[in-house]
Amino acid sequence: MQYQSECLSALKSVANIQKPFEKTFMDTMKLFMAIPDRINFLQLGRYGCFSEQTYRNLFEHETFDWFAFNGSIISKHLTGKRKAIAIDPSYIPKSGKKTPWIGYFWSGCAGEYKRGLEIMGIGVIDIDNHECMTLGSIQTPDCKTLDNMDKSLVDWYSSYLICRKDKLQSLSRTVVADAFFSKETFITPMCENDFHVISRFRNDVILYYPTLEQKTGKRGHPKWFDGRIDFANLDLTRCKEYEVNKGKLYGLRVYAKALKRYVSLAVWYPMDGRTDKWQLYFSTDDSMDGREVLDYYGIRFQLDFALEMASSMQESQLPVID
Repeated sequence: MQYQSECLSALKSVANIQKPFEKTFMDTMKLFMAIPDRINFLQLGRYGCFSEQTYRNLFEHETFDWFAFNGSIISKHLTGKRKAIAIDPSYIPKSGKKTPWIGYFWSGCAGEYKRGLEIMGIGVIDIDNHECMTLGSIQTPDCKTLDNMDKSLVDWYSSYLICRKDKLQSLSRTVVADAFFSKETFITPMCENDFHVISRFRNDVILYYPTLEQKTGKRGHPKWFDGRIDFANLDLTRCKEYEVNKGKLYGLRVYAKALKRYVSLAVWYPMDGRTDKWQLYFSTDDSMDGREVLDYYGIRFQLDFALEMASSMQESQLPVID
């Protein structure tokens, strides 16, 4: 009853809901908790109060705002002051030839490209309470469709987030993503649309110390940056050290050549003292300190648990609310 009350309250926050839609929707939410196997339209028709076609018609309701529905629940339950939008593409195995946008996508578990589907999961993470709730998911187009759009995969990811920026920025302007998204083609359009991005660099990234040269009043701009950073011999006089349970953490402001901008960098060295095995996390908000950068990136992994549910629901394209 508590579960149904939560869903009904969130549903009423969405405008233009008719009574027949509300009844079918609430019956579907109840079936989410009752059906033991994969959830699809055939299963809904078998266990529910309505026919299979009725459930299919429900989820073809193009005017229903799933982001508003999920966002209503998130706003009620994620109470921390620091929040961020987490994104994570997830591979879904799928056979057959008739499924739209079926193709080859990267599977992190297998470590290779595999045939199937992909969804980009979008969640909201609560940094203070270490929690995450899923805001929604969108199916990724296959390569042929992207070619027809004249877009790369990274272009499509950024353009989708930008087209939903009003909904996303009402929750947070910070987007947290894995190392795949640490590309200038993703970072620049996101920053131009008032997002900040937190991600991770590869260990061989080219970064520079900010210049210490003062303005002389002469013609010309002073140096933008000093020498390239050697992480095996980090200049600790330019860094701030933070206390962590394992290893050592340093924070500093750096210039990223690939991104063509200054970023706030968090450098973590493992406890074993090896200087050839560091990890680099960054934020395009260069006023953020290194500890906070690491906090935001660490909570990103909470989205993986929510995506396990999203993957099981993709066949029927049902909404994911938690």
